[in-house]
Amino acid sequence: MRHFDLSPLYRSTVGFDRMFSLLDQVSGAEGAVTYPPYNIERTGETAYRITLAVAGFAEEELSIEVKENVLLIRGSREGKPEGAPQPEVLYQGIAARAFERRFQLADHVEVTGASLRNGLLHVELVRQIPEAQKPRRIEIGGGKMVEASRQAA
Repeated sequence: MRHFDLSPLYRSTVGFDRMFSLLDQVSGAEGAVTYPPYNIERTGETAYRITLAVAGFAEEELSIEVKENVLLIRGSREGKPEGAPQPEVLYQGIAARAFERRFQLADHVEVTGASLRNGLLHVELVRQIPEAQKPRRIEIGGGKMVEASRQAA
């Protein structure tokens, strides 16, 4: 895969920093994170769901935060209390390590809720476009505006 150096563009543009960092992410400039596995689903015309496989994590060990169009989901396993018997693990196929997963959200996408069922964390998202930015139809008024401007003059 080719890697494009966008640094010359940083020097000659203003206000496009976020776009260039997104291009860097897409091109694989950051290391590929594969844990935990996840799905992104479209559940309606403007509704989405992110599902993460977080087997073994309890609700209090997970945190969800949204800041500046970035959804950050963290999981950290707390160790067993001291003095509790530690089992001897013969084979560990279930990853129980801490993780941090970031998702870049489009403008006007909001997190509406989250639930943990059967080892899957479901995060519900909705895209809500403000009324001022929705397309609106402009009726053609048959010359009424032209006549009104002539009368004012």
